[in-house]
Amino acid sequence: MTLALIGVNHKTAPIALRERIAISREELPETTRALCDMPGVTECMIVSTCNRVELLAAVEGSSAQVTEFISTHFGLDPAEIGPHLYEYRDQEAVSHLFRMAASLDSMVVGEPQILGQVKEAFAVAKASGTVAGQLEHLLQSAFAAAKKARSETGIGSNHVSIASVAVDMARKIFGSLQGRTVFLVGAGKMSELAARHLIQQGASAILVTNRTRERARRMAAEFQGSVTPQVVPFEQLYEVASSADIVISSTGAPHHIFRPEHGQAFLHRRRNRPMFFIDIAVPRDVDPAMNKLDGIFVYDIDDLQQVAAAHMEERTREASDAESLIAAEVERFQQRQRTVNVAPAIVALQRKAEEIRQGELHRIQSRLGTLTPEQAAAVEALTRGLVNKFLHPPMQALKQAAREGDSARLDVLCDTWSVPATSIDSEPEKLQTESPRETTR
Repeated sequence: MTLALIGVNHKTAPIALRERIAISREELPETTRALCDMPGVTECMIVSTCNRVELLAAVEGSSAQVTEFISTHFGLDPAEIGPHLYEYRDQEAVSHLFRMAASLDSMVVGEPQILGQVKEAFAVAKASGTVAGQLEHLLQSAFAAAKKARSETGIGSNHVSIASVAVDMARKIFGSLQGRTVFLVGAGKMSELAARHLIQQGASAILVTNRTRERARRMAAEFQGSVTPQVVPFEQLYEVASSADIVISSTGAPHHIFRPEHGQAFLHRRRNRPMFFIDIAVPRDVDPAMNKLDGIFVYDIDDLQQVAAAHMEERTREASDAESLIAAEVERFQQRQRTVNVAPAIVALQRKAEEIRQGELHRIQSRLGTLTPEQAAAVEALTRGLVNKFLHPPMQALKQAAREGDSARLDVLCDTWSVPATSIDSEPEKLQTESPRETTR
């Protein structure tokens, strides 16, 4: 059995190609089952996000059928998709999966979304009957390793997007964002994203204004359900702004629309309660001189980018520690797998020893005569104890050879004790789980 992981991501393929093979949440169960129906595929799952589409499968022999599935299922010329595909097998596939779940392979290292996306893909595959023992054990180990990386390193600390950095700044200024009012001046996408982050942190009211009122209404509609936005006529901008704790401005105006005299008026009406301006516009909407007013805090796009870059640099340093941790977890997983895979040889050794013990008891039974139940139990315990003591060194030697990945030594040990040789890289027959293909039919 071979473990294969084949896919494309933001590093290997342009978005124009990625969107052609993107799989919607509704299509994912059917597509996953279709992959599992390919000849030789016994287990599989598919991860599909805006930055990657990856197919993980346990296959018998070659993984060519998985590559073929990508081109045929999505109607792509193999020559077109081929140069953008990457493929990992066995240990490399395990390592890539662990790194992906820990967000070490993400566009923004340390982002938390990918772990949830992999868990969702696993849940879909499980519900579709396309994962069994082998992939389930692998995925659960990857989830545990990712959680350990986030808890034992700072890979997820500090915000690195413009919107999240702005929210972090606001929280530092106000202490808590519970009950705060946000005023969106201009209907830009980034200001909407920042507002959503603010709502998640407790902001309870949204005001929206734009020179084109219809566009303001459309943005307000995007928030329906989480809060109830209020659309403000642009002519009332300065009258209403003083009621906002946080102003996010991105109008595209050719000049400053917020100047120091406006700030002074705002503070007077607010009885000097602080205001926070997030100026995402280029050219800037907020006159930098407003920063000189006590109680007015202004951050423009360059300020936010500098903070995000500093945070990203810190994450990069933490990522080095996370890489080491994940590498150790991958090796620990491989050692456990190798130890499990030597089980058939150990079982055969125990079976052979038991046959010898039973044979010897039968051979000397006539010489022992009739034994009382207590005497028979004593002989049974004595012979079993001796066999267990004799078996301990060879079983430990088999396990050690498996843990160290020493196939040659493992074969020698199996030959020495005349038990069936087992490959440390193979799946033990005794422990194999019935394939999903069989369980779903």
